[in-house]
Amino acid sequence: MRPILLQGHERSLTQIKFNADGDLLFSCSKDNVINVWYSHNGERLGTYEGNNGTVWTVDVDSESKYMISGAADNTLRLWAVESGKCLYTWEFPTAVKRVAFSDDDKQVVCITEQRMGYQCAIRVFDINREDGTKQSKEPTHMFNPIGSKATVCAFTLVPNIIITGHESGKVALFNVKTGEEIENNERAHGDVVNDLQLSKDRTYCITSSKDKSARIHDTKTLMVIKTYTTETPLNSAALAPNKPYVLLGGGQDAMNVTTTSLRQGKFETRFWHKVFEEEVGRVKGHFGPINTIAIHPAGTGYASGGEDGFVRMHHFDDSYFKAEPYGPMHIED
Repeated sequence: MRPILLQGHERSLTQIKFNADGDLLFSCSKDNVINVWYSHNGERLGTYEGNNGTVWTVDVDSESKYMISGAADNTLRLWAVESGKCLYTWEFPTAVKRVAFSDDDKQVVCITEQRMGYQCAIRVFDINREDGTKQSKEPTHMFNPIGSKATVCAFTLVPNIIITGHESGKVALFNVKTGEEIENNERAHGDVVNDLQLSKDRTYCITSSKDKSARIHDTKTLMVIKTYTTETPLNSAALAPNKPYVLLGGGQDAMNVTTTSLRQGKFETRFWHKVFEEEVGRVKGHFGPINTIAIHPAGTGYASGGEDGFVRMHHFDDSYFKAEPYGPMHIED
């Protein structure tokens, strides 16, 4: 499995995302630009320029028509994927740390940072899909989650219900209309939740945390279904479609990296068996912690973005599809 090295960022990656078809890979980093790549050969298709700060987060709709990004210049931006034009900009008092489209592409949820006397806020905007430049300036819904600030979020299957991960390690469900917390699991993780990715059907999700573990939760009840405990803080976790694997990526904090060797730094992508909670393989490559992992929607490959500024796109070999480490098991997604 030879990786394709995507060199398009000068600073560390913050998030990478495949579109619904899996032919495009979006990457954003601390150098203010968003890149889009062809996933099959790693060719750069273009860049989205206009942000004046670290781009923390991106998401793309199911038609690959619009992309949304959140950045440290306190803006949420809507882009036309095809032309690279910035269609609309929303401005906030603090940085936007996470964005996500709803499953019907009609809404966007974003989390703004708790800073300078402003509370952490979650806002939901309705997106006008006919004319991208005509968006409503005001959010449809806005609320401040009580307690620990939210770090990650996503829409669930139930309309107006979002799932959030928090700095304290809690995972919660909120009603965006009323702003009330419907359900929560205070002890989902022991430290900040770094990533949350939903399964294809949105019935369960995987979270990764600085507490060195990743967990699969039911999105309706927040029950912890599986736990994967590693020996290094995790920055990202992803679910492989059609195969019983989860991919975990991390490494110790960037500031401690120079004190350990590569092997000890644990900068590999780990493959764990989803059902049996056992590690089945590792892929080396990055020269620093892995900040973000995304899996091709068809399950044919995955990409990882690291603190070293590289995105590595891997296409799985035949052996990956043929391997049955625990005997014949067929996962139906």
